[in-house]
Amino acid sequence: MPVLSRVAALAFLGLGVALSTAPSPAQPIVSKPLKFVVPFGPGGSGDTIARLIGQHLSERIGQPVVVENRMGAGGNIGADAVAKSDPDGATLLMAANYLAIAPNLYKKMNYNPMKDLAPVTLIGSTPMVVVVNLQVPAKSIAELIALAKSKPGELAYATPGLGTSTHLACELLKQQTGIDIRHVPYRANPLAMNDVIAGQIPVFMDLATTGAPHVRGGKVRGLATTGLKRTPILPDLPTMIEAGVPDYEVTTWIAVFAAGGTPRHTAERLHKEIAAILAIPAVKERLTGFGIDIAAEGPEKLGSLLKSDTDRWGAVIQKAGIARID
Repeated sequence: MPVLSRVAALAFLGLGVALSTAPSPAQPIVSKPLKFVVPFGPGGSGDTIARLIGQHLSERIGQPVVVENRMGAGGNIGADAVAKSDPDGATLLMAANYLAIAPNLYKKMNYNPMKDLAPVTLIGSTPMVVVVNLQVPAKSIAELIALAKSKPGELAYATPGLGTSTHLACELLKQQTGIDIRHVPYRANPLAMNDVIAGQIPVFMDLATTGAPHVRGGKVRGLATTGLKRTPILPDLPTMIEAGVPDYEVTTWIAVFAAGGTPRHTAERLHKEIAAILAIPAVKERLTGFGIDIAAEGPEKLGSLLKSDTDRWGAVIQKAGIARID
């Protein structure tokens, strides 16, 4: 499993930030190097964000911060590794919505996100974007809904897999609008998008971060985004609420957790340091460029978000009749 040193991470990110400009290191948080576990492969947004924050965190506290990719089981392998680590704040998880979905989707899990992980910092969130291939006549969400209702069961939507956030977002849309469209799961986002571009699948709800370049490049038609406000990376697209779907709001959040049992003062210290990093102009600019709406909320609000999202997606899964995975 790849582990990059602070110097390697700096070179990878190409930020060009001289170490001499970093603040004087504060007192170390723990007596050993910190580790960021990313439960997905190298090169993704979570991986890049972990390396960006890790570099600045290392400079701030004067300790090495390494990044370790632990892929598999929709993020659960990496999350389980952090849940079973020492509860001292030295091992951190770069997490996302899968923590709220997994308990409702899998019959058996080796960890309980609510009990075995300690909330540290909500980094922010990013919306999704509803896209259609260029052969689909719908030019708006209202027209897409009307088209789906005129052909019940005939339209299909792609997702990167069963129980993914995009799958559940589409199921929520079905439940709120009464449309009947078929689910076609793929193994990954790029494979789904490729078939939408090729005209094989009519509808896809992609993360705005990865979908925006295809919309801007004219390869697919963007209809709306799913946040409460328009995203700066696709400013011309209305939100779903603006497009006429009341109360429809779905975002993918990104957050940092530690092992359950981590002392509260340690979690608060980590939150304070990460929040300060998120306020750095160059960091804000980079994350905003990913389409992330920065939040920098602390442990209490992140814990409440995890609980409310777990309840929300559990209700969607139950209503959609999605069978639990062994």
